[in-house]
Amino acid sequence: MIADVRTYTLVPRKLNQYLKLVEQYAIPIMLAHGMVLDRYFISKIGPLNQVVHIWNYDSLAELERIRNARDADPKWSEYLAKTEGFVLSQENKIMEDASFSPKH
Repeated sequence: MIADVRTYTLVPRKLNQYLKLVEQYAIPIMLAHGMVLDRYFISKIGPLNQVVHIWNYDSLAELERIRNARDADPKWSEYLAKTEGFVLSQENKIMEDASFSPKH
């Protein structure tokens, strides 16, 4: 298994509006295309206005296949238009379990 760990830094005072759009539009689209949400975090201490979400995949090939299908979905383009200007920066890491890591 691999984990896609994404950190988005949002425009100040846009967090709540962004989260509503993610919940209402992005999550249903992503789940419909087979993405598996592990966790979705909101920063409370440290860098503020950040969300971190973790998505699980069996392989890089699966990640690419699912993302390509999601990106081709017209609903995804509509979601991106709704959230345009909300994200200041984005970081993406692909992680894998260490041999001693607990499995979910």
